[in-house]
Amino acid sequence: MNLQSLIFNFRLKDLNWKLVLAVLFLIVAGLTSLFSAAPSLFYKQLLWAILGFVVIFLMVRFDWRPYINYRGVIFGLYFLLILLLIATYFMAPTVRGVRGWLSLGPLNFQAAEIAKLILIIFFAHFFSRQHKGIGRVSVLFASLFYFLIPGFLIAIQPDLGSALVLFCLWFGFLLVSGIKYRHLIFALIIFSILGMIIWQGVLRDYQKERILGFFFPEHDPLGINYSVIQSKTAIGSAGLFGKGFQQGGQVRLGFLPEAQTDFIFAAFVEEWGLLAGLVVVAAFAFIILEISRIGLIAENNFSRFICLGAAILLIIQFIFNIGSNLGLTPVIGVTLPFFSYGGSSLLINLVLIGIIQAILIRRSL
Repeated sequence: MNLQSLIFNFRLKDLNWKLVLAVLFLIVAGLTSLFSAAPSLFYKQLLWAILGFVVIFLMVRFDWRPYINYRGVIFGLYFLLILLLIATYFMAPTVRGVRGWLSLGPLNFQAAEIAKLILIIFFAHFFSRQHKGIGRVSVLFASLFYFLIPGFLIAIQPDLGSALVLFCLWFGFLLVSGIKYRHLIFALIIFSILGMIIWQGVLRDYQKERILGFFFPEHDPLGINYSVIQSKTAIGSAGLFGKGFQQGGQVRLGFLPEAQTDFIFAAFVEEWGLLAGLVVVAAFAFIILEISRIGLIAENNFSRFICLGAAILLIIQFIFNIGSNLGLTPVIGVTLPFFSYGGSSLLINLVLIGIIQAILIRRSL
């Protein structure tokens, strides 16, 4: 197989520009908020964004499917992920109580973000071949096993937020693959039992406090619920058009913690207003619907599951991040895709966009 056969007859007009522009809008909006909240991080995020768009071009330029269709390549990626997570646990420095980042020269990679991409590819391969047999308990437990290993290695970092996202990703694949309701109920019972075990033996006190704070919003307003209260204050005081660029009091006076990551949506809304916040939500909704549409018209099950997995991942992170900003979900440290500061998260999400664009372009050739 020569290089020329691996290169698409690609033209820029072949891209789904509606999807590209929606993603670009979110990145620019996030960079604007980041410049206001944490100017020192703006240029780092900008470099990651540029790198991400270069990756999109490479993903749509070259046909990676002849390699990814091999079972050995899929499982090779999975075992590489396991080795990466083991190395992260033993070698990564502790940052804010979590050993989750590996250094590659001047760049820091979060292994949990790479896990999201690899598990989407792995589960797309697994369920595209097993979806007709998903009713078998053996297939259900096999998929559970493949989730549990990386999920456990991420949970002990400890990064329970990312582990929960991976669980929701696995569960989402089960739902779209046509699992039987009786097996779904059985799975929910099993995870309810596991949840009780995790509560008693795994969760640390501050993690339990975050969950309790979600159910009791008035509990510990100067402690565990402080961030959520400040976030709701920032959003509630914004009005329709906001307070203006770099005029948000909660951010400028330092009342809103993690305004560049967990609560960047609240920081953005405070400065630009509720209408701008609704535009951001609409952009996310458009991206998810467009990715789902591409998945439904894809040429094979593997490509369909790739698109549906990407849509599931974006929905999960969107719900948890914006939900925590509004006090509707617990604060678990999940980034807002394309918006929050985080090079690994931004790059992985743009890689997914590149894969989806390649799926669409390949279908139209």
